[in-house]
Amino acid sequence: MKIIHNISECVTVAGGPRRGKAMSDPGIIRDAAVVISEEKIIAVGDSKELLAKYPQAERIDALGRAVVPGFVDPHTHLIWVGDRANEFEMRLQGKSYMEIMNAGGGILATLTATRQADLKTMLAQSRERAERAFRYGTTTMEAKTGYGLDLETEFRQMETILELNKEGPLELVPTYMGAHAIPKDYPGGVRGYTDWLCDVALPETKKWWLEHAEGQALPFNDVFCEQGVFEIEDTRKILLKGQELGFRSKLHADEFVNLGGASLAAELGAISADHLVKTSREDILRMAASETVAVSLPGTPFGLAQAEYTPARAIIDAGGYLALATDLNPGTTWNESMQFIQALACRYMKLTPAEALVASTINAAKAIGRADTVGSIEVGKQADLLILAVSDYRHLTYRYGTNLVAEVFKKGKRFAV
Repeated sequence: MKIIHNISECVTVAGGPRRGKAMSDPGIIRDAAVVISEEKIIAVGDSKELLAKYPQAERIDALGRAVVPGFVDPHTHLIWVGDRANEFEMRLQGKSYMEIMNAGGGILATLTATRQADLKTMLAQSRERAERAFRYGTTTMEAKTGYGLDLETEFRQMETILELNKEGPLELVPTYMGAHAIPKDYPGGVRGYTDWLCDVALPETKKWWLEHAEGQALPFNDVFCEQGVFEIEDTRKILLKGQELGFRSKLHADEFVNLGGASLAAELGAISADHLVKTSREDILRMAASETVAVSLPGTPFGLAQAEYTPARAIIDAGGYLALATDLNPGTTWNESMQFIQALACRYMKLTPAEALVASTINAAKAIGRADTVGSIEVGKQADLLILAVSDYRHLTYRYGTNLVAEVFKKGKRFAV
């Protein structure tokens, strides 16, 4: 048993995921302490009272610094091989994301490198990114496949996710994303590939998972719902087939064109709809009336040097759930830091520091189905928390470009940064 004491402010984010205006209350306890037994939090409260109540506990002095929940990153493409630095230069010369993709770049360029990589290479490159994210305070991360678009490479990506999760300390939540793009070498175009995903890939992925994942819940099933990729009816078909097989739904929606993906997510009970840059007022209201979480990825428009971001204030004002994520990927936003994402959200989406933190912890946990175990500092939760290098948590968004995490606790185990 250990007690972290002398905490200037413990930002608990306790009480479950927050909608709308409730995101403004991060649940601060001042002069606080947190008591940990093995992997779980067993007490949170006044520092003097808890020191007296648990005199035998190992004492960890927070030195008057702030403590917040470990960050939850609910949307990443962690598993890939290679880089696309050349495309960054092309974008600086005026090429758009879709122009680069249609010329054989983008997702399809990473697909080639990832298909050619063996498991050892894939593990080594992905592990570096996972370790960097952990040092910046992410303790739970969603990780997608989607850079194989064939059975063999997608399964190798799944194997990488399982192995990295087993290694720890970063906890990974898997998502299958065979519907990330249309392979250039696939006959039949969108319709043929959609049929293959439904008739072959999803059933075979379920079979592989049940044989390799030791009783773990099935991965999420994600679709890139976008003009020129998988449009609404293709997306609906893939998600409904996944649900029939037991996969929970996610989708990329409204990144470049408003196709109504957010409304589809709400209709199908998807756990989240992500990107949401072009989402209409009507779609926002439909999603806000559901349990679907709106996941904003401000690193992506920033990485693309675009002026338009998720209409976060409209989502909050409508009473919706809003979460933040990095969208870590090799093409548009190679960034492992949820601290930087929070700083972007405050500047370009007008979130408050409290809203940004809530969106990066308990609401992000809801977006991956883990709000009952992670995302807040309260009794019964996993002891996933951060001791910051500062006494005021608002520095996480006030400052940027530096790491303000001093120590990470994952399942009660202490890691210096």
